[in-house]
Amino acid sequence: MRLPDFFKCLADETRLKCLLLILSEGELCVCELTTALDEIQPKVSRHLGQLRRCGLLADRRQGQWVYYRLAPELPGWARAVLEETARANAAFVRPNLKVLKRMGERPRRQLDRCTAKE
Repeated sequence: MRLPDFFKCLADETRLKCLLLILSEGELCVCELTTALDEIQPKVSRHLGQLRRCGLLADRRQGQWVYYRLAPELPGWARAVLEETARANAAFVRPNLKVLKRMGERPRRQLDRCTAKE
């Protein structure tokens, strides 16, 4: 991953919030992100696709749901930047996390994520 590409991917507020929410929750689907961000599905999906193409996210399908998580091959320095950004700027996504926590009808994940097919 090239350093300029990494920071270009973070330069959009929606993409950055998606990453920080996913970092906080471990894994989220599009419907959870659209609710948390109060954005339309096509916009969120477009940004998630960009983050996946940048190598920042990986996805997996479980039934009708597609879940996004940080890419396992994300370099340590990139993960450290995201973790420090989240730690130092918790207020940036706090309202979104509150909405997410109140969200009803969240998709059910497998109990043991280690057995999830990717």
